[in-house]
Amino acid sequence: MNTELPLSVTEVLTTTRSVRRGLDLDREVAPELVEDCLRVALQAPNGMNRQNWRWIVLTEPRIRAEVAEVYRAAFLARNASALSQLDELPAATRSTVTAGRQLADRLHRVPVLVVPCLELADGALSEGNQAGLWASLLPAAWSYALAARSRGLVTAWTAVHLDREQEVADLLGLPPAVRQGALLPTAYPLRSAFRPGPRLPLESVLHRNGWQG
Repeated sequence: MNTELPLSVTEVLTTTRSVRRGLDLDREVAPELVEDCLRVALQAPNGMNRQNWRWIVLTEPRIRAEVAEVYRAAFLARNASALSQLDELPAATRSTVTAGRQLADRLHRVPVLVVPCLELADGALSEGNQAGLWASLLPAAWSYALAARSRGLVTAWTAVHLDREQEVADLLGLPPAVRQGALLPTAYPLRSAFRPGPRLPLESVLHRNGWQG
């Protein structure tokens, strides 16, 4: 299903934003288009080529509503302090929290929710450094977001629901060995133009040949 936009690789990489507000909640997203994006995601690197990623795609209104209810509760609990003092927050932080609240309030209306997961031997996360473990899933999840952008869709990377991971696992009927890594609401955007986001200049975060370099 070839619906790619005429975007360069650099444009895709620099304009793939987490879109929380500007989602077209009334336009359906074809399952074939989501699956096309996932096929791209499956080309991402993963440890020992085990490919133990699993992808849960939610389109049925009832299950989306149930997951959204858990997500909303997790968001409100996590951001209770910030929400109670919005007027005192810096403008950028206030905008992010407000956009997050809007996504939480309307998540059940987003046409597609994608939950990337890892299937582990026993479902237990190793203690200590888990970078290698999640490196077998998160690059693929980001590849999905990039593929969606290149095909005229937008996503919002979030993991708020993982504060209540087991509740969502129960709703989705996930086996104990399957652990969730993120939640990617997917929809068409209400606008077509996206710009690079505000970022610190490279010079302020770059260290050459060591921390003091």
